[in-house]
Amino acid sequence: MNKLQEYLNSHELSEIHPSDIAKILKQLDDSEFAKTIKLVPKDLVGAVALALPDRYFDDIVESLSVDELSHAVTELESDDQLEFMQELEEVDESVASQVFDTLDEEDKQEITKLQTYDEDEAGAYMQFEVFTAYIDETVQEVIKRFASLRRANELENVQNLFITGSDNKLRYTVGLDDLLIFDFEKTLFENIELSGDSFEPKKAIDTDDIKEVVHVFEEYDLPVMPIVNAYGILLGRITSDDIYDIINEHATEQMYNLAGLDDDAEEDDEIIKAGRKRATWLSLNLFTAIAASLVISMFSDTLESMVALAVLMPIVASMGGNAGTQSLTVVVRQLALGDISQGDATRIIKKEVTLSLANGILFAIIMGIVAAVWFDKGMLGVVIALSMVINLLMAGFFGATIPLFLKRMDIDPAIGSTVILTTVTDVIGFLSFLGLATYILL
Repeated sequence: MNKLQEYLNSHELSEIHPSDIAKILKQLDDSEFAKTIKLVPKDLVGAVALALPDRYFDDIVESLSVDELSHAVTELESDDQLEFMQELEEVDESVASQVFDTLDEEDKQEITKLQTYDEDEAGAYMQFEVFTAYIDETVQEVIKRFASLRRANELENVQNLFITGSDNKLRYTVGLDDLLIFDFEKTLFENIELSGDSFEPKKAIDTDDIKEVVHVFEEYDLPVMPIVNAYGILLGRITSDDIYDIINEHATEQMYNLAGLDDDAEEDDEIIKAGRKRATWLSLNLFTAIAASLVISMFSDTLESMVALAVLMPIVASMGGNAGTQSLTVVVRQLALGDISQGDATRIIKKEVTLSLANGILFAIIMGIVAAVWFDKGMLGVVIALSMVINLLMAGFFGATIPLFLKRMDIDPAIGSTVILTTVTDVIGFLSFLGLATYILL
């Protein structure tokens, strides 16, 4: 008996979580996976598929029939249905079309509606399953209806009641804990008026940028947010679990971009696709490396007359590159989190320049002494010390200004920043070190 079968036998269906099944499946090889996926309860297949890394989706599609895939979709909430169908289309458009045709009309309409939004719009991430009530309903009626829907398993993960007027425009958001202390005999509006509390909802319009929605979730620590259209009519909701996924995806994208990688290509098993994306950035890096080498070639006579310079030269460039990367990483991450406002540019640059200058002076003294003792030449220590101060100072300045400039130009600060920074620190490092050596030592 394999691990998944043991797990399923030892748990009630209501206790089983898709993520636990996904952990077990990830430990299996390809042949075991194809056999074991059929053991997953049909009601959980869709959720398990979305909990697994994208590379497993092909195997799931190959292992299941159209009817099984269709059932998997129907068991998901609307936002997850869209994600499942998008993954399915990428694997096999024909199968995706067949699965879509077997869905009921309500599911088709919801998926089609969500597909009309761009991926950076809030509407693309909402789900239509919401618990709503009219403002003139009594609390007793609302709770009775909620209990009925919950028993029928038609509602999941409900934290708030969304209250609308007869025109379906969102008026209030009430937490279930607040709902339970209301007077059951009075209407929702009467309870809200008597309570004196504010139940004004934190909401987003379906066309709002999803990044702004994420910031509101983080700022107010929200479990859920209602989504309305431009006229204020309630459309659906975005839950915190979707926001966590968006944050993780964005953080992954930022890390890949800083390294000159494409997150979609790296998560794919196609080596050629990933290799092509990497080669693009490596080609650009090659040209920037040639630029740095051209600077070195300008001082070939200086290098020939003093071998010690060739030994110490990489230290200057390396320290500048690392200092610049520190500043760059901090600024890019703060930009991604929305912690830097439009008026913060000067403050950020001052901070990074000050830190880099302080570190530059500290390590300049250390390296100056090391170089002077190592090569028994005091002025050589002075040269590398001055060069290190200049390079770390410039590294801090450009490490902060490059992402800020790219952001102002509406370009993702993570894309290309490291290549530009590496070029700048290498060129300034070599130019300052070899230039000072030529002027002072020769």
